[in-house]
Amino acid sequence: MISYQIEARDPNTHLFHITLTIARAAPEQRLSLPVWIPGSYLVREFARHVSGLSAVQGTREVTLRQLDKATWAASTSGRGALVVSYAVYAFETSVRAAFLDANRGFFNGTGVFLRVEGAEALPHRVDLRKLPSGWQVGTALPALKVDATGRGVYEAAGYDELVDHPVELGRFWRGRFEARGVPHEYVVAGALPDFDGERLLADAKRICEAQIEFWHAKKKPPFTRYVFLHNLVEEGHGGLEHRASTALISPRRDMPQLGRPETNDGYVNLLGLISHEYFHTWNVKRLRPAEFARYDYTQENYTELLWFFEGFTSYYDDVFLLRTGLIDAGRYLKLVARTISGVIALPGRKVQSVAQASFDTWVKYYRADENTPNATISYYTKGSLVALALDLTLRSEARGTLDDVMRSLWAASGGGPITEVQIAAALQQVGGRSYRKELAAWVHGTDELPLQTLLECAGVDWTNDAATLAQRIGVRVGESALTGVKVSQVLRGGAGERAGLSAGDELLAVAGWRVRRLDDALRVIKAGMPAALLIARDQRVLTLSLVLPTELPASAAGVSLKPAPKPAKPAQAMRKAWLLLA
Repeated sequence: MISYQIEARDPNTHLFHITLTIARAAPEQRLSLPVWIPGSYLVREFARHVSGLSAVQGTREVTLRQLDKATWAASTSGRGALVVSYAVYAFETSVRAAFLDANRGFFNGTGVFLRVEGAEALPHRVDLRKLPSGWQVGTALPALKVDATGRGVYEAAGYDELVDHPVELGRFWRGRFEARGVPHEYVVAGALPDFDGERLLADAKRICEAQIEFWHAKKKPPFTRYVFLHNLVEEGHGGLEHRASTALISPRRDMPQLGRPETNDGYVNLLGLISHEYFHTWNVKRLRPAEFARYDYTQENYTELLWFFEGFTSYYDDVFLLRTGLIDAGRYLKLVARTISGVIALPGRKVQSVAQASFDTWVKYYRADENTPNATISYYTKGSLVALALDLTLRSEARGTLDDVMRSLWAASGGGPITEVQIAAALQQVGGRSYRKELAAWVHGTDELPLQTLLECAGVDWTNDAATLAQRIGVRVGESALTGVKVSQVLRGGAGERAGLSAGDELLAVAGWRVRRLDDALRVIKAGMPAALLIARDQRVLTLSLVLPTELPASAAGVSLKPAPKPAKPAQAMRKAWLLLA
């Protein structure tokens, strides 16, 4: 038996105190802390927050020798339990780490539970009783003996299960519902008084029921209980999936409000996040890359398949909002158009494939800088468009849908690890032909996706938007009354790059006129004509010559999508099946 006791003695110190008890330690017992957390592909060095490591066996002090940045070893006598004590600094509000203050606590197991090497398959017990008065516990960890507030003792079958159940602590709102007979719990921390909890539960239930039906029809899902752990903040948006729960973070303003039945864009974004993380319960937690069959917590775990597991999940998250009636077809198409516009605005889409983006996520995705748009593509956004392209291709060929492909993969793998070969085989099984050419071009190549043609075949009109001045120059800027216009990114091949603009430049004047908003320059600049651009760079004032292009590449400014008013009958039938719109 491996046991942990978690204490929050003084939350103002932001320290969790952990006592690890190993009933039968190995003669040379190694202990290590993961360097990353599954679902977030970056080496995060959780061990940097560990301090005060000490160990005893009976009355004898045991020396812990540090072997590397996250591994320690203890020479034991073989008599009595080895007891290890340490503290973990917790002051990161993200869903990936740990947090503790006087109001709230949260942790992921990868950041607080030392791994007892060689004993990972043993039961792991967690005592969550030594907490501040009035605090509750929210988690999907299997309960061994807990009270009505959740305080008590939990037990996981092994280390992998232990660290796959985040824990929320504090005085929070808790609601419950059943989806297809499965109990679901929704924990919300930091809500404003006008938060409409009943609406949130009702909408989450619709999403959960639709996804269970999608994967299992009338059968039960592969979990007996599910928990949403939702932290509300002023700014922040994201989630991290787990086998029977998810940790979410979003702005308070995005939550539904009592007496306000409208569905604003912020709430749609939140519902999309809920849908995304819940879909991951199947697509990445169970159906997952073969490389993730067993996690190696000590180093990067590489795969080229995140375009499927993250990208296809990003396609389905909004699809389920449409299918459940939480948004209509018009709003759904606006979300699709936003994704398309974001992808085609990136020069990096012609440099990096989504398969490469997946493999390189450990060094690129979470480390964005001023050159990111020029060198990379997101496996989330372009991956979702690959899913859209494949779904519309299958539908246009009247062979099946991407739904059939997903369910075929689940059935064939038993809800386990898969390879790209299996994905290609499922596409061929459903579509009646090989899709290797499409996978080569869209996933492993940098070819443009034929989305305009496919959408028009589905009865959707595609319109190129008018370009903003920033898009015409090929820059991204920040604007404020205090600092004026400051360049954050210069896009490859644009007029700004040709003029010599760099990230960090402050735009002072154009053609002799002071500008505090970039669009002010539209009044003094003409396409095709040189204009003097006065900038500040590293305390120096420089003059550059900017020439706006007279034309932009098609769609460079983004696109708008709307249902075609009078589509042909085949397009109308396809649109009805896809968008539920005649």
